[in-house]
Amino acid sequence: MFARLPDEYRRAAPDNEWARYQPQGGPATSLLEGPSIDRDGTLWCVDLPNGRVYRITPDGTFHVAAEYDGWPNGLKFHEDGRIFIADYKHGIMEMDPVNGHVRPFLTRAGLAPFKGCNDLFFASNGDLYFTDQGLTGLHDPTGRLFRLTAAGRLECLLSNVPSPNGLVMNLSESMVYLAVTRGNCVWRVPLSPDGGVAKVGVYVQLSGGWGGPDGLALDVDGRLFIAHVGMGAVWVVDAMGEPVYRIRTCAEAHTTNVAFGGADGRTLYITESGSGSILAARLDRPGRPMFSHAERNGAVRPGGKGA
Repeated sequence: MFARLPDEYRRAAPDNEWARYQPQGGPATSLLEGPSIDRDGTLWCVDLPNGRVYRITPDGTFHVAAEYDGWPNGLKFHEDGRIFIADYKHGIMEMDPVNGHVRPFLTRAGLAPFKGCNDLFFASNGDLYFTDQGLTGLHDPTGRLFRLTAAGRLECLLSNVPSPNGLVMNLSESMVYLAVTRGNCVWRVPLSPDGGVAKVGVYVQLSGGWGGPDGLALDVDGRLFIAHVGMGAVWVVDAMGEPVYRIRTCAEAHTTNVAFGGADGRTLYITESGSGSILAARLDRPGRPMFSHAERNGAVRPGGKGA
């Protein structure tokens, strides 16, 4: 146990609007998600029904960095320090980590609003991949995977996903690993030379739990870490998809997402939303560096700034 959200912060009404339309059994008064590490090594996360972004100090203390009228679901840092939020209510939001100001960044696909954005990931070239989940599932397999290029072009890569959730790219960035929660599996989404996708398939098929795979992360060896909601576990598979080991929760079963941190990058932080906790596991290998932590050489990347 690394940190636990104070009870006074878990104050959303049990029948709040977001929880009222979700399947029964999930956390309602708070839901920790989107763990991410800034360039200073500080852990951040979001609280969906309370519309908050938290900064967690090394001693495990939660500080409210932002509170706004939204449902933040995923969080990632840009290389220039900005925070990007996948907001289930509004779309993709942008936050200043210094003053806590949150503003819309991308709220529509053309003229149509999103179903409900869930998670996001930056490729090394600055392209932003994000999932549009809404209430999709096997009954309505219309969830979407989007890419917003560093040049500002929005592309829909998939539109037939039964509940797209967490996502991460493989080491060579030739494919996207996509958590498909209601299918209880992780898809592999190969990228074709023209930028499209082809031969999408199942990479890992899970079973059990009452939810499915949620957040994903990758280590330096290309091993995939899969937070399994309702199973109380993080599954680890190698680059071939073969199981390596399982990390069991020491709290409740709502393991929603994961992020690598610590001084050597070998600490895996796990958001467990049933107890409102963040768990920590020490691993044998560090996580793959994120776009936000890429070395800067003075060059200006699209959408970023030089050192």
